[in-house]
Order: sequence, then structure tokens, then C-alpha cells
Amino acid sequence: MKKRLLGILLCVVMIASLLTACGTKETGGKGGDKTIGVCMPTKDLQRWNQDGQNMESQLKEAGYKVDLQYASNDIQTQVSQIENMIANDVDMLVIASIEGDSLGTVLAQAKEKDIPVIAYDRLIMNTDAVSYYATFDNYMVGQKQGEYIEEALDLKNAAGPFNIELITGDPGDNNARFFFNGAMDVLNPYIDAGKLVVKSGQTDFATVATANWSTENAQSRMENIISSFYADGTELHAVMASNDSTALGVANALTASYTGEWPILTGQDCDIANVKNMIAGKQSMSIFKDTRDLAKQTVKMVDAIMKGGEAPVNDEETYDNGKGIVPTYLCEPVFADVNNYEELLVESGYYTADQLK
Repeated sequence: MKKRLLGILLCVVMIASLLTACGTKETGGKGGDKTIGVCMPTKDLQRWNQDGQNMESQLKEAGYKVDLQYASNDIQTQVSQIENMIANDVDMLVIASIEGDSLGTVLAQAKEKDIPVIAYDRLIMNTDAVSYYATFDNYMVGQKQGEYIEEALDLKNAAGPFNIELITGDPGDNNARFFFNGAMDVLNPYIDAGKLVVKSGQTDFATVATANWSTENAQSRMENIISSFYADGTELHAVMASNDSTALGVANALTASYTGEWPILTGQDCDIANVKNMIAGKQSMSIFKDTRDLAKQTVKMVDAIMKGGEAPVNDEETYDNGKGIVPTYLCEPVFADVNNYEELLVESGYYTADQLK
């Protein structure tokens, strides 16, 4: 009888221990023992280093384990990294893709294993495995760049004509089209009216796109434009560059071969080299996308999903990846220029003053 009672008591203790362990896995330490795979495209651009660091630190603070990988801008490397994460049974994937159409096959494996996927910053195309999308309002990014040029040249009032050239990003990055379309919706009416003139005639997305957002490619193309259309003293009034790596290429080309008054030059990401160019008068503005905010919002989405709920979103209409509308959370970008960069970038703690010297 005593042995039987002892056996029952041991069973009760074991069941209680199992229940406690299960409860701890679900809620203890916030993230418990869940692992989030974070895939970033490259370390070559400053912003992706910041995105990766912000995601990793904020996920760990929320109690999650993190597998952070950078793919050196190589598609097959990113595919292999995701395959390894799936094989290692990560609980969720957060992916900033190199090329939006390249991940359908590998993400089918994630869907088979019920691993949720958040597309980070860049929408992943033509797969039904993407659960959510977290990004900045990419169309608004372009709008703000176009509006900056509009205001700086006083296009609503000035007679013109003004000469402008256009440089956007990688054709495989879905965001590049949003940036370009947002800017061109502001600028096209002035181009159509002849108030803005693209001397090169290069205005379609395919022609003005820059593979891999490469500084070198942007510089080479800009040098060709300058030598072909502006070497005779024709003034270039503005360059709409979609991001900072391409803007850096434009600035390098202008420094090397342009002799006129420095044009208005847009950018995006507030990379350190470009902020220094703003301070030096070699870049007019850059869109500031505080990656701390995007990481914070993404962690909220991860947390909601891991707890069995739905992620918070604020757009369920705009982003169609070819398989359907992907529920999206859009963070709002702002622009920085020489007048406000200290407040936005230094006083907020994004950079130190020494980093911008």
C-alpha cells in the first residue's frame, strides 16, 4: 500500500513538473526558448548592419534567441542560410531579401513546417509563405524626395526650365519601384510641362535602376551623363538619387568631373558618409528611417505571433506580392538636411557628434 501511494505521489510530482516546464516555455522569460532567424542581405551597406544589430538586440531583450545571418549580397548564400535555419527548427523567420523573387522555393519549406515569415523592409514576392511585412512607407520615401526637389527649386512658382537626372535602386528590390514611383508622381507633372528637363532622356525605371544599389555603378553612370550632357557648361540643377549609396556615387562623379554649381542631391538612410556630405554641402537631404523604430515594431509583430495572436498592422491594401495582399505595418520616414540633422540624428542618440566630424 505504501509503495502504491509513493508511486502515485511520484506521478503527481512529475506531472506538476511537466506543467511548470510547459508554462515556462510558453510565457517564461517572455520569448522562452524560441529562436528567431534573422536574415539580412549584406554587411556592405551601413544600414543593414544597423538593422541587424537593432533586430538582434531588441529580440534578445524580449527574451528570444536569435540566429542572425548576413548573405554578402549573394542570393544562393541567403537561400542556404534560410534552409539551415529551417533545418534547425527556428520558430520564426524575419527576412530582408536580396532579390524579392528568389525565395519562393525555400520558403515553401518554411510553410510546410509551419514557420511564420515576416518580410523585413523588402517585400518577398510570389510566395504564399509570407505572413506579414514590416517596412517604412516606401512610396512616401520617394514622395518626400520629390517634394524636397519641388520646394528647393520652387517649381510651383519659378519659370525654369531646370535640368534634372534620375538614379534609383536595384531592379530586383521591390522597394526601388515604390521609391521611384513616389518621387516621379511629384516630378512628372513638371517634366511633362517642360519645367524640369532630363537632358539624358533617361527616365524609365529600367534605365535609371542601379544593380545592387552599387555606389560604383551609380558613379560610372553619372560620369557618363556628365561627360555626354553637361561637359559644355550646361548646368545640372538636381539629381534625384533614391538612396545614400547611389547618392554617394553621384557625389563622387560630380567631384571628379562637374564644374558647375552643385545640384540638389537627394538620398535615403542617413549613412555617416552621406551625413558628412550634407554638412559639407555635397548632398542636400537624406530620408531618415530610424531602424530602431522598425526593429521595435517588428519585435512587437514577432511577439504577437509567437503568443498565438495576430501581428499589429496598419495597411492591408497596398502590398500585393503576386500571391495576394500581405498585411503590413508601415513606419513613417522623415527627411534630414543640414538644418535638422543634429536634432534627428545626434540628439536622438542615433549617432554621436564625433561620428559625424
